[in-house]
Amino acid sequence: MQRFDLVIVGGGPIGIACGLEAQKKGLSYLILEKGTIVNSLFNYPVNMQFFSSSERLEIDDIPFISNEAKPKRNEALEYYRRIVSSNKLNIQLFEEVTGIKSSDDGFSINTNKAAYNSANVVIATGFYDLPNYLNVPGEDLLKVAHYYKDPHFYAHQKLAVVGASNSAIDAALECYRKGAEVTLIIRGPEVGQRVKYWVRPDIVNRIEEGSIKAYYNTTIEKIKEEELILRLPQGTITIQNDFVLALTGYRPNFSFLEKLGIELSKDEKKLPCYNEKTMETNVKGLYLAGVICGGMETHKWFIENSRIHAPMIIADIRSKMA
Repeated sequence: MQRFDLVIVGGGPIGIACGLEAQKKGLSYLILEKGTIVNSLFNYPVNMQFFSSSERLEIDDIPFISNEAKPKRNEALEYYRRIVSSNKLNIQLFEEVTGIKSSDDGFSINTNKAAYNSANVVIATGFYDLPNYLNVPGEDLLKVAHYYKDPHFYAHQKLAVVGASNSAIDAALECYRKGAEVTLIIRGPEVGQRVKYWVRPDIVNRIEEGSIKAYYNTTIEKIKEEELILRLPQGTITIQNDFVLALTGYRPNFSFLEKLGIELSKDEKKLPCYNEKTMETNVKGLYLAGVICGGMETHKWFIENSRIHAPMIIADIRSKMA
């Protein structure tokens, strides 16, 4: 059975950054990714544009050149793929971790394909795999999706978009411009304040002119094959509907963290326990990196402010090996 100084679970930008740093510092390492390279970014909408500028998405000071100041999804995929290829990173793709057990000798890691031993483990799995469900009748219908890819699919359809953040607003605008009859369903009183500053005026203007219908302070009570029942402050209404995009955010895999023995805060934030100087959790040799550090506060950590986790983690591991 292969043994490493470090196994990194997750082949996103921060997992790749950890692999680069481990390689530079002479550690034996392996990155395990259940999908393709930067799998979460691959599953972003095809036309997605980042909020951050390209230099803020760079890892290990490797230049990221994009056509515009704020790169598109396809440019980011190419950037991170080239980093993996040109640096010959030790990464296993489409290999899902099924279990991790700790012992005095380190960790045993089982996947759907193999088993490994490692002195240390980094969890850099992000939060994009588990949607925040609406938990309403009819959510399991085929017309309901929690991920959005391409606006063409919704052309000439009555589409309800649930949410008020960047993903929901981007989807609403793109689908409207491809001919969908778009209705926005927003739980709060307005479009989210964290919506990209160049996008927010666009959606507000489309709502004000009536091109996109918006219901504020509204939730879905029931999803039916051809209708939605909405709960408004003044009561319930029924609207015609062909498809629902429930873009209400995502969450880390908390059960996976708890199985590893990582302590979570008892409040709704579910913040994992870790040392902010080393990123080591309450489990010796087990580290966190990237957005998973924020628990339910998924907007607190992103690529540009969690790039620093990689050198912090590798420095701590090296110090213990000295």
